[in-house]
Amino acid sequence: MLSALLLQGARAAQHAGTLPACELPEIAPVAPAKNAMWGDFSSALPLQLAKTTGAKPADLAAAIQACIPVSALVERTGCSAPGFINFTLAPAWLAQQVERILQRGSAYADLDLGRSKTAQVEFVSANPTGPLSVGRGRGGAIGDTLANVLAAAGYSVTREYYFNNAGRQMRVLGESLQVRVLRALGMPAELTAEHYQGEYLTELAQKLVAEHGAALAGESIEHFKDLAEADMFANIRGTLSRLNIQMDVFFNENSLYTDGSLERVLQQLRSAGYLFDQEGAVWFAATRCGGPEDRVLVKSTGEPTYRLPDIAYHCNKLARGFDLIVDVLGADHKDAFPDVMRGLQALGHNATNIRLLMNQFVTVKGERMSTRAGRFTTLDALMDEVGADVVRFFLLMRSAESHLEFDLDLALEQNEKNPVFYVQYAHARLCSVLRKAAAEGVVRGATMAQLAHPTEHTLVRRLLELPEILELVVRDLAPHHLTTYARELAGSVHAFYRDCRIVEPGQPAQTAARLSLVEAARIGLARALQLLGVAAPQEM
Repeated sequence: MLSALLLQGARAAQHAGTLPACELPEIAPVAPAKNAMWGDFSSALPLQLAKTTGAKPADLAAAIQACIPVSALVERTGCSAPGFINFTLAPAWLAQQVERILQRGSAYADLDLGRSKTAQVEFVSANPTGPLSVGRGRGGAIGDTLANVLAAAGYSVTREYYFNNAGRQMRVLGESLQVRVLRALGMPAELTAEHYQGEYLTELAQKLVAEHGAALAGESIEHFKDLAEADMFANIRGTLSRLNIQMDVFFNENSLYTDGSLERVLQQLRSAGYLFDQEGAVWFAATRCGGPEDRVLVKSTGEPTYRLPDIAYHCNKLARGFDLIVDVLGADHKDAFPDVMRGLQALGHNATNIRLLMNQFVTVKGERMSTRAGRFTTLDALMDEVGADVVRFFLLMRSAESHLEFDLDLALEQNEKNPVFYVQYAHARLCSVLRKAAAEGVVRGATMAQLAHPTEHTLVRRLLELPEILELVVRDLAPHHLTTYARELAGSVHAFYRDCRIVEPGQPAQTAARLSLVEAARIGLARALQLLGVAAPQEM
């Protein structure tokens, strides 16, 4: 709302000739004012425009501020150094917004950015060679929360897991299980450094031997691969479910081999002149598309490198016609993803609707995640220790591009130091107030003019930030902003509870208004938690 007013003011100033001609952003930046003396919200739009116009930020701020249209939501505007435009919201308008939140319910912050559009978010996509690590769990929390927010922004969203069930890694998995089974049967078998080392394969082998006995000794590596894949797939789906993630599509990599997709990509690239043969391998001339070096797509052994099926998979994504495609990938893909995009470019595809959200590694007390070596903390083990809600929230607390250290001691705290406890307790506290009022026969009312306390206004303003937070998450693919918002909203709830006696004997109008604000705050906090994929408990 304030962003729209700013842009209207900027366009009017350009029309009047007081603001230099320049390209205006699609969304003007607006944030809570850092200094209460400035007002409720501030915008650095003049500072942003100064970089392209060369004009003084203070002059730009004055020009825009003078042309901001009159609005019922703004009591006054002003400017502050070095070039901020400040807004103070009208108390009457603030009070009306409580009624609007109550009327619209959890949809009050929803957006129309993606109306009639489709989005696909691919995330987790871990190889089915072991239990999900905490690092993969981070990608899961990020991707699923982003999908939730895209849905709230109007998109029809498909959550997709690329199931890497082809290639050499799967044969190694089959061999790794075969060795464990033979050992469990008392037969000699060598476990090499190349094999997967995790204890999970030993446990699976013992289970299989108990079920099938010595008959397993004569089975092929392919059979053991299938057994391991089925077990890992079931394990992964169960782990995702615990983390409150339900995929819409599990796309099997193997299908790209069987339906001819890989061959089609190779033929098309060769026809376009982007393939060459060297030392028995098939190379992609990535340097012709701006890459630092050419890449092998098919090894001299005839085995494709992972870049080839990745290119074919993205051709499949584009063919499905999504308006927005988001790849949530680990930092280990930072070199491969640009080659996939170059492959699409060479094939003549317009891939401007594909966006990358790369998440960095996770450490738990300094231990790096590693699947092959078996030295890792599984996502299930961490959820067993601190609970799924805490795991999910903690994995979202930093920007995806930042390394994340999971503070296990903090996660185990059951007090306000733990941000998940702090936010969930705020929701439970609101529910408790509403239950107690209902038991005493005290009802909510629509006399919003009674909301005059500063902390009441602060709480309403915080509730009204949610739509802009969702817009920010969609624009920047940055779901971590939602955890920050949830904590700030919880802080405003706790301050309101501390400063305002909600049920005040002899003050029925004020009590009714404050109970309405309690319900509005509950709606906003529950919605934020829902989008984060975290429970909103009614009591704690």
